[in-house]
Amino acid sequence: MDTSNLFKPLKIGNLVVQHRIGMAPLTRLRATDDRVPLPLMAEYYGQRSAAPGTLLISEGTLISYESCGGFSNAPGIWNEKQIAGWRSVTDKVHEKGSFIFCQIFAMGRAADEELSKKDGVDILGPSPIPMDETAPIPRSMTLDEIKKTVQDFATAAQNAMLAGFDGVEVHGANGYLIDQFNQDNSNQRHDKYGGSVENRSRFIDEIMKAVVAVIGPERVGLRLSPWSLFQGMKMTNPIPQFTDIIKKASKLNLAYLHLVESRISGSHDCEGSETLEFAYKLWNRPLLIAGGYKLDDARKLVNKYPYKDIVLMYGRYFIANPDLVYKVKEGLQFTDYKREMFYTGHALGYTDYPFSPQYLESQNAETVPT
Repeated sequence: MDTSNLFKPLKIGNLVVQHRIGMAPLTRLRATDDRVPLPLMAEYYGQRSAAPGTLLISEGTLISYESCGGFSNAPGIWNEKQIAGWRSVTDKVHEKGSFIFCQIFAMGRAADEELSKKDGVDILGPSPIPMDETAPIPRSMTLDEIKKTVQDFATAAQNAMLAGFDGVEVHGANGYLIDQFNQDNSNQRHDKYGGSVENRSRFIDEIMKAVVAVIGPERVGLRLSPWSLFQGMKMTNPIPQFTDIIKKASKLNLAYLHLVESRISGSHDCEGSETLEFAYKLWNRPLLIAGGYKLDDARKLVNKYPYKDIVLMYGRYFIANPDLVYKVKEGLQFTDYKREMFYTGHALGYTDYPFSPQYLESQNAETVPT
């Protein structure tokens, strides 16, 4: 049985998680065409709440209709039907004694041209710079559109509270809209939102302050990926830019900062060797760390920084192991995930991964009267 720091409780915002293993945000495309969460999603998240006191982060959830244009059947959180759909998810997670934050985001230039036309929305970005040579050229956002988007993030956070979430994670990573403003290879504006480290930080800073103002800092987390190459990102020297962003965020008393290691690019592994040491030194509150960790790696990281409150975020392994926390604690082998089933839109490869016999036996033992 695992006796490392992985299984020491930790306070995150107003919550007390019972261990240092969390579920990372994972796009799964199981919502309706109108972006309403389905009952199947409640079953999926409920399964992965099997160990009481687990922190889960939802898949990326669109903040507004205008933020669409990509990820057909990804969920939203701007109308009553979506809020009600998410309520069934959060209720299921809470029934298991676990917690869930809603990751909120906008596509920006990462939107798909065909899906944007279908949704009837413009592809927007900080500057008219495409993600790559085959991608559409985004239209540079006006100051009014920037202001509206900041408000849309705040409204999405309020809606997440109505849906029963324990908090929200602002998605500033992986090449989506906020990340596009953060970095100079996608942001070449000449107004107050571009042209310098401070100006590029302005958009994310305004969003974080707006979200904190409406739901409180203890319910807000932030995700960043300083080294990621995903979707055409990674500026030449990210450290000054992300140092500025993290310093500003640290003044807000957020629940946590969620960082992505350099060896992950989207849902794939890569050869990145850069470290997050600079960010560790800047942040004195709970850290969520994602990066393709294996079991032994997770123990090593948590034990390497005993003075830091670190939660290891598992993504792909949580897909295939609904009882992952139990397996880590008991040292059981992980089930392999099926990458080809990540985005199929039905129960196969979603809710049909089995619990381990040992976990089922432990549950039966707990329910047998003595």
